[in-house]
Amino acid sequence: MLAYAIAHRQEGVAKFLYGYRDDRFYATDEDGNNNLHLAAKLGPRFELDRVSGAALQLQSELRWFKSVEAIVPRFYTEQKNKDGETPYQVFVKEHKNLLKEAVEWMKRTAESSTVVAALIITIMFAAAFTVPGGNDQNTGFPIFLNKTAPAESFTVTPFKVFIVSDAISLFTASGSVLMFLGILTSSYAYEDFLISLPTKLIFGLISLFISIATLTVAFCATLYVMLRGQRKEFIPITVLAGIPIMCFAFLHFRHLVEITALTLRPDIFGRETATTRLFELFTINIPILPSVVDIVINGLIDSIERLISYLRSRNG
Repeated sequence: MLAYAIAHRQEGVAKFLYGYRDDRFYATDEDGNNNLHLAAKLGPRFELDRVSGAALQLQSELRWFKSVEAIVPRFYTEQKNKDGETPYQVFVKEHKNLLKEAVEWMKRTAESSTVVAALIITIMFAAAFTVPGGNDQNTGFPIFLNKTAPAESFTVTPFKVFIVSDAISLFTASGSVLMFLGILTSSYAYEDFLISLPTKLIFGLISLFISIATLTVAFCATLYVMLRGQRKEFIPITVLAGIPIMCFAFLHFRHLVEITALTLRPDIFGRETATTRLFELFTINIPILPSVVDIVINGLIDSIERLISYLRSRNG
């Protein structure tokens, strides 16, 4: 029963039976396949279709294989079936076509997103030096820097909103390009599709969404500055400007939620929590993070000790 649940990706049944495992848990079938061999086989089509996109399907298969690998005896990973194949060799053979589809899907997504992010960088970089209203010939400062609409007063002027939004859009678009370039230059090994590539895709899409949103905010702020508070013209244009954001969210929100859920989802058999998975996510994509944390903590401790010594010397 447990072997059937593992082969057919029945998480609830497998998790329940794992709690009542006996000697049959370590048995092999007539072809010499242990439970890890069964987990290495390609899952049923109806199970794969629950996840959209070949890359997410491969991530789901990898996650299932790694979860079963964590609960079986260690010698299972090297045990061979009657065909002389280890579980990992079975996984590679069974998922060869899915890997090709996943690589194409990931490259296509990264390339199209990189083009969009590069266009945003070009536009926002140029906008930073061609500010609305131009610059004062005497001082060199933007003319609308501290000006507000008639009969209105704001602590933050619309022009400052434009500047901040422009900067945020430029920086997040640049970060998005770096994430997508990291995807395009990846080796596309099986292990990369478990955490590394999905994480880069998550940060890339989030950065791109923020960049598009702040680009729209900068555009609306520019219109407000130029129209000087004429709401009859400003409000309809602002509503229309929000359409690209809603379209982007509608098209990519489902993928983003699925990727995040699969990447941060706790281990099936309770061996790994979402917190440890999140920490692993950051340490894999930012290898120097643990060292940086240690340096910051040691620096804070040293600063506190110096402050205490200084206060004691003054009181003494």
